[in-house]
Amino acid sequence: MSTSKSQADSFKALVNGLREAIREPEQFTLSYAAESSAFVRFNHAKVRQAGQVQQASVGLKLINDGRHADLDITLSGDAHVDAQRLAEGLQQLRDTLPLLPQDPYLLLNYTVREHPLPDTEQVVAEITRAAEGLDLVGFYAAGPISRGFASSSGAFGWHQANSFNFDFSLFHANGQAVKASYAGHDWNSEGFARRFQQAREQLEFLGRPLRTLAPGQYRAYLAPAALEEIMGMLSWGGFSAQSIASKSSPLQKLYAGDHSFSPLVSLDEQVSGSLSPAFSGEGYPRSDLKLIVEGKAGAQLVGSRSAAEYGLTANGASGGESPTALNMAPGALADAEILKQLGTGLYISNLWYLNYSDQPMARMTGMTRFATFWVENGEIQAPVSTMRFDDSAYSLLGSQLEALTEERELLLSASTYSQRATASALLPGALISKLTLTL
Repeated sequence: MSTSKSQADSFKALVNGLREAIREPEQFTLSYAAESSAFVRFNHAKVRQAGQVQQASVGLKLINDGRHADLDITLSGDAHVDAQRLAEGLQQLRDTLPLLPQDPYLLLNYTVREHPLPDTEQVVAEITRAAEGLDLVGFYAAGPISRGFASSSGAFGWHQANSFNFDFSLFHANGQAVKASYAGHDWNSEGFARRFQQAREQLEFLGRPLRTLAPGQYRAYLAPAALEEIMGMLSWGGFSAQSIASKSSPLQKLYAGDHSFSPLVSLDEQVSGSLSPAFSGEGYPRSDLKLIVEGKAGAQLVGSRSAAEYGLTANGASGGESPTALNMAPGALADAEILKQLGTGLYISNLWYLNYSDQPMARMTGMTRFATFWVENGEIQAPVSTMRFDDSAYSLLGSQLEALTEERELLLSASTYSQRATASALLPGALISKLTLTL
């Protein structure tokens, strides 16, 4: 029996037992999360720690008379023990519900992607071979991630997807570093070799004397990892129905029609084919959404509470109403032409410490990080000292956006806090005519 089928059967058994234990007019929802992950930590290009994590848990919500309470339960893998834990959790929630107020915004309502993953030993061998003679620090995580949902109304959903994520840095003897990642569903040796070679080439440039720039406006190329930081900021409430309705969204002016992005920018929440399940933690079905269409506002992310509060239709958004499977349309700029088209300006590999300096105008500030280079006449000249930028997304992805790259990079969340995350972003690089540096 496959691991996926075994887990699904165990989940079904818990659901069936819970349905028998429920007393009218009680209702429940039961979410499931599991993983079987290989983790490998590298330091100085050698394996320093290796391990395997297998874990599963359920999130039980009990609903009665407009009141609801939640409880997370770690599963043991023993059917009898897990059934007992669930029964005890159910009673704990029954004892809690009478103490809670009614919730005025309560609203109630099977996929398996078996991508083959390489043997961990093969991956480790390829990494150590590629990093020979280099100071590499990295973390590799891979394996299937499962999610499930069931409710007392008969709903049942199951999702499993395989993925890998190698997040790494190459350090120069002077302490400077190049940060990169290689992630996806299918490990491709040639694809990994190309990504690693790009990082190795950038590492060599870090040995040159640092160039310090004066504050001002510069042409710039934002690599996909740098663009991801900007998109991550916009995702903090930017597409949220609750934030838009309460006029606190950083993209308020986009949804009001007062501002727009470049027609080159089209952004989807692409659930299909992603690591994210096609149902929310509350069991609502999720489908692909067009968030930005050729620079104009598209759909909003609507969770069940926003749907009840603002008279909207829930579309499976999480409680925070943030996208978890971003997909930006590619452009026409070939990777081989990036430096030539940039001409003279900044090549920015990463950004960090971003925050809003003027949220209603989607204006953000942050720092360059890792491999940022000064380019002249299409050739890298020197690494650049850490600089702060302060600019609006309506400029960076709007009036000043010249081109997006043909090739895109899949960036998976490297978070393993509590469990491996399923968030992803498929993004191109962006060529920008003016980026404002303040110090």
